[in-house]
Amino acid sequence: MKKTRLAILLTSMLCCLLLLNACKQQPQPALTTSKPAILPTEATIEVIDGRGKTITLAGHAQKIVSLAPSNTEILFAIGAGNQIIGRDAFSDYPPEALQVKDTGGDFGKLDSEVVVTLQPDLILAASLTPPEHIQALETLGLTVFMLENPTDLDGLYVNLLTVATLTGHQEQARTLIESLKQRVAAIEEKTVSIDTRPLVFYEIDGTDPNAPWTIGPGTFIDKLISMAGGNNLGSVLENEWAQISIEALITYDPEIILLGDAYWGGVTVESVAARSGWENLTAVKNGRVYPFDDNLVSRPGPRLVAGLEALTAFLHPELFP
Repeated sequence: MKKTRLAILLTSMLCCLLLLNACKQQPQPALTTSKPAILPTEATIEVIDGRGKTITLAGHAQKIVSLAPSNTEILFAIGAGNQIIGRDAFSDYPPEALQVKDTGGDFGKLDSEVVVTLQPDLILAASLTPPEHIQALETLGLTVFMLENPTDLDGLYVNLLTVATLTGHQEQARTLIESLKQRVAAIEEKTVSIDTRPLVFYEIDGTDPNAPWTIGPGTFIDKLISMAGGNNLGSVLENEWAQISIEALITYDPEIILLGDAYWGGVTVESVAARSGWENLTAVKNGRVYPFDDNLVSRPGPRLVAGLEALTAFLHPELFP
């Protein structure tokens, strides 16, 4: 069971870690931050996907299979939830998503037979969808749109508009984007005048307490921690996703520890304090170790803004009287 939950976390976290190098994974078209790359047509809809491939639909997609949790969350957020007829195994939000047919996708397995039986008019893949899955589905005559991972919040807004164009929910998407921008602006207004930026250690896997895994420089979580008014301890590391020794952790001595493995791995504040050597960390001594819902920051969907808000509240509770 523990390995299964770890695999779920690794899949989810890998989505976030590749946010900044998604372009290296697939040839990417140049997108603006204000609208999706849409080609002018009359009766059909043509949109360039994350592979640089022009996808043509006869009309707005009405029967959609989502192959990523972030895609599923986007579809529900823009009002296209009732158009989803299939989802990947990890799509568990919002709760209504669990009522949609599970097509697999965990541990690299996708039940293409189930997908074909559903007869979708659009399959919404992600940057981390295995290329062989996309190729197999297209070989079966199915239409696959690969939604690239955003590198910033503006890229998220582009993705919302892109999916809205494919599904016919442009107005709902624009309303959602305006709401998200207002929430981000409210956070920026709160953090613009902060005097100190606490050093934050974000734990994504503490299975080995002597060498826990964390988020490195340039990742989306690294950006969000900075936007929330903190300094990511992992930014000193070389890799985007890396382990840090307990000796280095003690040397840097974080002021705040966020447990991204609290919900999937059952890590508690008490168990962290009981780790050998951790009791001397400033964050532990000052009671600033907090469980954190990693899904808010590891899935490149609209809940990233909720993740930013949650991070800011933990880092600067004084801003939320």
